[in-house]
Amino acid sequence: MSFEPVIGLEIHAQLLTDTKAFCGCRTTFGAPPNTHVCPVCLGLPGALPVLNRRAVEMAVTASLALHCTIHPESIFARKNYFYPDLPKGYQISQYERPLATGGWIDIDIDAPAAGRVSLTRVHMEEDAGKSLHHGFPDSDRATYLDFNRSGVPLIEIVTEPELRSAAAAAACFTRLREILVALGVNDGNMEEGSLRCDANVSLRRAGQTAFGTKTEVKNVNSFRYLQKALEFEIARQTAILERGERVVQETRLWDSDTGETQSMRTKEDAHDYRYFPEPDLPPLVVDAAWVDAIRRSLPELPEARKARFVAEYGISDYDADVIVRIGGGADFFEAVVRAGAPAKAASNWVQGELRRKLKEIGAEDVAGSTIPPAAFAELVRLTDEGVVSSSVAKDVFEKMWASGRSAQAIIDADGLAQVADSNALGAIVARVLDAHAGVVAQYREGRTNAFGFLVGQAMKASGGRANPKVISDLIRAAIASS
Repeated sequence: MSFEPVIGLEIHAQLLTDTKAFCGCRTTFGAPPNTHVCPVCLGLPGALPVLNRRAVEMAVTASLALHCTIHPESIFARKNYFYPDLPKGYQISQYERPLATGGWIDIDIDAPAAGRVSLTRVHMEEDAGKSLHHGFPDSDRATYLDFNRSGVPLIEIVTEPELRSAAAAAACFTRLREILVALGVNDGNMEEGSLRCDANVSLRRAGQTAFGTKTEVKNVNSFRYLQKALEFEIARQTAILERGERVVQETRLWDSDTGETQSMRTKEDAHDYRYFPEPDLPPLVVDAAWVDAIRRSLPELPEARKARFVAEYGISDYDADVIVRIGGGADFFEAVVRAGAPAKAASNWVQGELRRKLKEIGAEDVAGSTIPPAAFAELVRLTDEGVVSSSVAKDVFEKMWASGRSAQAIIDADGLAQVADSNALGAIVARVLDAHAGVVAQYREGRTNAFGFLVGQAMKASGGRANPKVISDLIRAAIASS
């Protein structure tokens, strides 16, 4: 018996505003608990919400980039449910008349048509607070509440149930994050909870069109965990159906420690939330001229930029993809090329040494780099021109990072310029060949890897400063003439 997965995603993205959706409290992550709160975000009697214009602008920006239709008038509603971290007992959201509908996300695998996943809607809402279940002396019997996050502006992006594999769902989530980060409307930081994904998954017999009973996997905060959670849930539901039993509609949580989803609660339907229009907020009217101005200001999006990098700079699809995925990497790469570095060499350095260093220091993007693009370009150019060897260049890079000095200054001060003089290198080659006569004999017998060993020894003897091509040529000539 064969079953087909049917998957739809609901992605909650925190908007990068300085203040909350309906009040002036700060949105800074990591502040002491319950310090960024006021009567509005705590839902105290008589406190009235006032909509954050910047949040609307960011929501419209994201909707346009996702090819949605922006509705000139949308309505905020109260989504009623009772949970400790929801101080008002309801969440201000949008339901029947959202900000935007339609649109799509392009992905590379398992998409329903033309590599495209359709969107249902993009709507605005406020975030809830946070329940803290661990880290306190009495955590075994008490839950602590931090309302700093309560009222932070979000957009919820809902896809159509068109995804047919866990890998496709992860690819869709990945692509959406790239777009939101490129737009500057979300920081993509899933560890801090500013980007979260709920996944609805059901199974149906292959060839059927009716949907099966779905479960929702709640608040998954990484691409890998999303894929693993869906793979587990698909296997779990398959086993249930093959036993002739029925899947229960419910909300489940992913447990990364056990590698399983766990039941959280019976799944609510929309009527359970008792939506009704928010009486304290008028309709949100978005002026067409404002929408057009936002559309004209949209930056180049990741897919378009990758295609341009391939066409304009002659780098590979893979290289372009890696560069664009580095936070700020695309801008940095182009600045390095504009400063005079060859594009291919610059690409290799950005996705190689720069990315490695950023990961080493725990930096989220190239803003953490201590080397500006112009100085980086000088190092790339000097290496490409053979002034220093690639191995020495890596040491120069480390010294630049630590000291702020230029590549040329470090090379001159430390005497690191590459040696290409045949007379000077000839003596080094002669000593290496004399010291490794057995390896020379192996090379003569056809063991080509012996040649690499000899080159390596000569480079080591030169302190890494020898020109590898000159060394190789000298070794071949010396062996041939002996």
